Amino acid sequence: MIGLNVLLVGTTLLFTYWQGAFYNALEAKNWKGFLGSLLWWTNTPKDGFALGFAPTLAIFVVATALELYLRQGLQMRWRRWMTETLVHDWLSERTYFRMTLIGNGADNPDQRIAEDARLFLENGLILVLGVIRSFASLFAFVLLLWHLSAPLTVLGRTIPGYLVWIAVLYAICGSWLTHLVGRRLTPLHYVQQRTEADFRFSLMRLLENVEGVAFHAGETEQERELSHRFGAIVTNWLGIMTATLQLTFLTSIYAQWMLVFPLAVVAPAYFAGKMALGGIFETSNAFVQVQTALSWFVQSYADLTSWLATVERLAGFRDSITQIRSEHAGITIVAGGNHLQISALDLMLPDGGSLLRGVDLVVPRGDRLLIQGSSGSGKSTLLRAIAGIWPFGTGAIRQPSGTRLFMPQHPYMPLGSLKRVACYPLDASAFSDIEVAAALQTVGLDHLCTELAKTDTWERRLSGGEQQRLALARALLIRPDWLFMDEATSGLDPTAESQFYSLLRERLPEATIVSIAHRDDVRDFHTRVVHIDQSVLRESKISSSHLG
Repeated sequence: MIGLNVLLVGTTLLFTYWQGAFYNALEAKNWKGFLGSLLWWTNTPKDGFALGFAPTLAIFVVATALELYLRQGLQMRWRRWMTETLVHDWLSERTYFRMTLIGNGADNPDQRIAEDARLFLENGLILVLGVIRSFASLFAFVLLLWHLSAPLTVLGRTIPGYLVWIAVLYAICGSWLTHLVGRRLTPLHYVQQRTEADFRFSLMRLLENVEGVAFHAGETEQERELSHRFGAIVTNWLGIMTATLQLTFLTSIYAQWMLVFPLAVVAPAYFAGKMALGGIFETSNAFVQVQTALSWFVQSYADLTSWLATVERLAGFRDSITQIRSEHAGITIVAGGNHLQISALDLMLPDGGSLLRGVDLVVPRGDRLLIQGSSGSGKSTLLRAIAGIWPFGTGAIRQPSGTRLFMPQHPYMPLGSLKRVACYPLDASAFSDIEVAAALQTVGLDHLCTELAKTDTWERRLSGGEQQRLALARALLIRPDWLFMDEATSGLDPTAESQFYSLLRERLPEATIVSIAHRDDVRDFHTRVVHIDQSVLRESKISSSHLG
């Protein structure tokens, strides 16, 4: 790509030489030279060898098309690598979950991975290749312009290549004025990308919770929120409009004046008979090319500010990931062992408040433990700590060997077919359709057995109770050694809940179960109960007469 951009600069140089030969042939009424300059080449004592317009155009078209093709290919290859890297770093070590807990400023990670990465590469390649082409063009045309510039005597001092120095001064003044006028655009573009992402996120949240909004008749409040978020977009956009208007006034004047300025500078030499008509056009074009190369900053300033805002958002996202992954959680997680063992565990809230204190608990393999307590007492957080995803606290947890499955109150319904949803987090190919259909029948979802290949928004189509039944089907398919349930039966009636636990006892007799539930009826399906009361765990045995 760099070679092709240098070649394109070379074709521009060839066009400049052709322009001189073409206008000289017109001025001399040289038909043969005129025809040669259009179709093949000219070779005169005055102009030397100059490639014709047609072959130069052919080189230019082929190089332009090939450069665009390779740039698009590089852009997608680079974007694929960057997306895979960002997604991996975001998901590994459960960084995505800890990022939502801490709220360290990395807003809208979906936009940063999908949109900002695309804009960074798309605009970045254009800007970088523009710099390369400008340097190549500057090198080529400065030499030509220096050669075409006659020495200029000012106040008794001779200035060689005076047109080069004029072009440099013109570009420096234009760049300085452009920066003064347009420097507000970078922070404005940064805010614009953030407000656009916030507005889009609000729309997504509304789509995900349409039933809740409808039940509450909250359309007016939702409209007010969306209007407020879009108002932030409009307000910031007005600032961008004002800054862009001022910058456009300056750059337009700069660009249009640049077309006339070189002609005005070299015209006296033409009228004095020191330069031919072709020479004045050749010199003017060389001056414009030098000016264009030196004025890359002026012409690209608006795009550069938008690109820098994208860079800041991506850099901020990477910094947030690095910061979170470098912070070691106070809870020590050790893998392996025959039991689940919790030692001197203190759990805290993200703001530093205390949640649970001095938890010491051992769950032997094959045990069935029930955890109870009032809402907000820390039951779910204890399961998060056992899973290794809660970073706030101190103490040690030895996770047992074997497969583990966690069943939250609201099961996750991934995108895709019903079979993929039922087999998650394992690959759907790990189970046959017959096995999945049998599991669905067992949990009372017979009506879904014919829809295994169907893709739908299952979290909207299925009721809360059906989703929890589907989560039970997952457990029956995966057959974990350790099963952790966080109010996984809250959407079922007492009879269905009893059937739920009976199925677990019947189909997973070897599994160790740790469950959180509020109803006392489920005690009969457990061997031990711990109750969280005022941030402390208290254990009680279940008499054998209550065990099923």
